[in-house]
Amino acid sequence: MRHDPMLPPPVARALGEYRALLAEHGITWGEPPLTYVTVMSHLRFPDETARMRMDTADLDAAFRDAIGGKVPRGLSVLRLTPDGRRLEAGTPLVRLSPTPLPVVLLVDSVLESPVTVVADGVPYEIGAGGARLLDITTDTALTVDGRAVDLSPLSRPAVPARIRLRAGFPCRWTVMTEGGQGWYPDCAPPRRDNSDTPFFHGDDITLDVPAEPVTIRVTRGMEYGTAETVVVPEPWRETLVELTPERLYDAAARGWYGADLHVHMNWAGDLVAEPVQAAAAQHGEDLHVLNLVAGNVSGARVYDSEALEHWAGRDLPWSDATHIARMGVEYRNDLLGHVHAFAVAGPPAIYHTGFGKDADWPPSGVACGELREPHAVLGYAHPFHGPVSSPEDIIGEGRRNCSSRALVVDAALGLVDGMELLHFSDLDDPPGTVEVYRRLLGAGVRLAALAGTDTMLSFTRQDTVSSPPGWERVYARLDGPLSAESFARAVRRGRTFATTGPWLELAVEGREPGDTLEPLPGDRVTVTARTVGPEVERVEIRTADGPIAEGPGGELTTSLVVGEPTYIVAVATGGRHPRSPYRAAFAHTSPVYLDVAGRHVARPEDVRWCLHWLDLLEALVRDHARLRTRSQLRDHLDLIEKARAVYESRLD
Repeated sequence: MRHDPMLPPPVARALGEYRALLAEHGITWGEPPLTYVTVMSHLRFPDETARMRMDTADLDAAFRDAIGGKVPRGLSVLRLTPDGRRLEAGTPLVRLSPTPLPVVLLVDSVLESPVTVVADGVPYEIGAGGARLLDITTDTALTVDGRAVDLSPLSRPAVPARIRLRAGFPCRWTVMTEGGQGWYPDCAPPRRDNSDTPFFHGDDITLDVPAEPVTIRVTRGMEYGTAETVVVPEPWRETLVELTPERLYDAAARGWYGADLHVHMNWAGDLVAEPVQAAAAQHGEDLHVLNLVAGNVSGARVYDSEALEHWAGRDLPWSDATHIARMGVEYRNDLLGHVHAFAVAGPPAIYHTGFGKDADWPPSGVACGELREPHAVLGYAHPFHGPVSSPEDIIGEGRRNCSSRALVVDAALGLVDGMELLHFSDLDDPPGTVEVYRRLLGAGVRLAALAGTDTMLSFTRQDTVSSPPGWERVYARLDGPLSAESFARAVRRGRTFATTGPWLELAVEGREPGDTLEPLPGDRVTVTARTVGPEVERVEIRTADGPIAEGPGGELTTSLVVGEPTYIVAVATGGRHPRSPYRAAFAHTSPVYLDVAGRHVARPEDVRWCLHWLDLLEALVRDHARLRTRSQLRDHLDLIEKARAVYESRLD
């Protein structure tokens, strides 16, 4: 009996287990209720969730208060008042068949006594003045204290038609009708991105739609623009729509390949994602490198570890000459930080520490040391989540918020290769993560600029994580053909830039990011930065001491008289743009290093900044880490002391 290469038996069995968890527990899959688990249902409405009070036991009521009487798209609200019941929704959902459609319903009670809501036989108690978020369908039998609720206003019938979409290569498609309702082929989950736009991937696809005006858009990741049209398909007939996005730049033709180093196939969610969906997303986004990481959520289970065990060290079945996919790892500790690994040869012994009753041990550096195989490349994931002006902002109050507090140690000891400058949770201008990156570079640490979206394919609608992989990317300059090993080698050499979409080049006397020049004091070097992309408004060239030139998008050239050792980076910025779906446009290169008289850059101000960070980290570990023995504490302190010695040596 031949097995599907996309679903080898161990992977198929694991997906069956995940489906059972979803059926039993819903979107959380039964994960221990840390904050980011308890708000999973609400994060389908990210703007409203951002306004929620999290310091309350009744998150549904907090969500009700956050929407402030408004009804965001995709939500229906049943108001229970002394005057009766009122059902509020936006545009009714269009139905082409008797098949029920999913509905997210908020029951909002202002009654002074509790009520019982029953949905398809399942009772839900709602306290006086309380609220409850329910997942139902347009055909759900819903009662309030035994009285039926008419849900017919939530939908309306329509005459069906069919469209065929063709671009000539795999793309990302959006098909919408009035009110933003999305339409999908039978093989595609109903995904919506962080801006609540429906999408699916493929080419030469047929799908059923209503015989009404239909908006169709097509794009293919950040190297392409967007094409759009509106059609009115004929009832009961097939309409061919041929639409192709314009290419803005071709990175691979220049020897550069873009990656999303932080994508989860399964991580709880409202569906169980399969490898075929990851393949469709990678090719539909023309994402050259995809790192699907196995990792835990808030408990002991490590999702997709079975896929890692089966495919470790091998390209995934849909890889080709310009698209490489691998199973990787996200090592997770919420107190000290998360690290992703690409091109690992095998599963690690340690996937996570510090969850449940587990100790925050061994130190992150030990896990990094194990993952640091000859071909693997490691980077700190979503390092910081807001403005950072001092090490105190990094350490904070010691909350377990996934901040990369141990980065200052592991970077100094050469245990990681880079850090995500672009990720889902740092939207400040400039990003706090970038401020820390420049401090580390100035202190003599050599790290590559990386990017990872933290997209989770098992969510169809969920803040940023339901957006397609690759909406932020790290591009790496390769010497030859694309492979997992050649890409990892380029990252280790620092031949990268991270971007939300703009193309960004940096050349210093013909050298590129990751290279080292050794000029003499007084030498003059020429620096050029180039950008491509309609969203670029400003380009900047910086050294360890700050900006040395800036101008509009396009090409910027300046020169620098060399004095002390330094580094040079280029930065491109712009406002919000469809090619930058979640934040203002931003791109940042890794450095070109200027060594002088055999010395690396070691700016005293930056070195002392990192030493202060180490002092605060030591106090954090002593006061907040869950450690069972003195030897576990000593292991942490030994690594901190080794890092301290590295930084102190740079002050001499």
